[in-house]
Amino acid sequence: MADVLVNHSESPRYFEPISLQQMTSKENEKESMESYAQQSSGMITEELPYNVETTEEMLEKGFMQYGCMHYRRRCRIRAPCCNEIFDCRHCHNEAMNNINVDKMQRHDLPRHQLRQVICSLCGTEQEVRQVCSNCGVCMGKYFCETCKLFDDDTSKNQYHCNGCGICRIGGRENFFHCYKCGCCYSVLIKNSHPCVEGAMHHDCPVCFEYLFESRNDVTVLPCGHTIHKNCLKEMREHFQYACPLCSKSVCDMSKVWEKFDREIAATPMPEPYQNKMVWILCNDCEKTSKVQFHVVAQKCLNCNSYNTRQTRG
Repeated sequence: MADVLVNHSESPRYFEPISLQQMTSKENEKESMESYAQQSSGMITEELPYNVETTEEMLEKGFMQYGCMHYRRRCRIRAPCCNEIFDCRHCHNEAMNNINVDKMQRHDLPRHQLRQVICSLCGTEQEVRQVCSNCGVCMGKYFCETCKLFDDDTSKNQYHCNGCGICRIGGRENFFHCYKCGCCYSVLIKNSHPCVEGAMHHDCPVCFEYLFESRNDVTVLPCGHTIHKNCLKEMREHFQYACPLCSKSVCDMSKVWEKFDREIAATPMPEPYQNKMVWILCNDCEKTSKVQFHVVAQKCLNCNSYNTRQTRG
């Protein structure tokens, strides 16, 4: 006779016997259900790496394949000023400041007011963000939410300067912000550059491009004024060695002044001019001197520079 267990029901009036075989069968069924639940959970867990891989692949999709001559990026922008679509703000500025555009319609794009971008892969227009809200593609490896800047080419070592209020290239560790000059300079001249208030907040004195937002290399002259590196090179090719703004020498001219000495010594003035004296102002040291007149040049008695101008005769 089989053993029985007493199973108390809700009613105390009776009880029903259950065999050990039936109990074992129920326990086995319960274990099977738990095992199935664990296996199901394991299947979900095994699928996660695949989903992560898919997400990463989507983020990388189209990398360095889209953009313009200014930036490699996977989005276009809608200009808040004219509601037109462009690849970037530089494309906008070039198009809207073209000579064929009416003077009253010419304008630049206010970068910080940008609100809408269009994904280059799926065409979805959305608020400014790094990852597309529709297809999940990364629209720019480098992304600055303040400047609304997207760029896949991170070899530029972009960084955002809070002092300038815009993004710069070249690596944060290689530059410092001078608050008097109002711009970022190389750390190599941190303790030696002459401060000129707002030095970069003006146009290049040669090509007249606004230096503060220029994409071309800018150099600092010994006087503290700034100029495009290529423009300075062009000046030297035309034998112009004085700052276009203050006329100070842009490099060491001592060897040139020695040649002037020899030329003046070899070129005596006619007798009526041999005792003629004039007042000069030196552009380099800003001192005045009374010197003997010569048709070639007048030498500063303070710093021996020939970068002078006659003030009175």
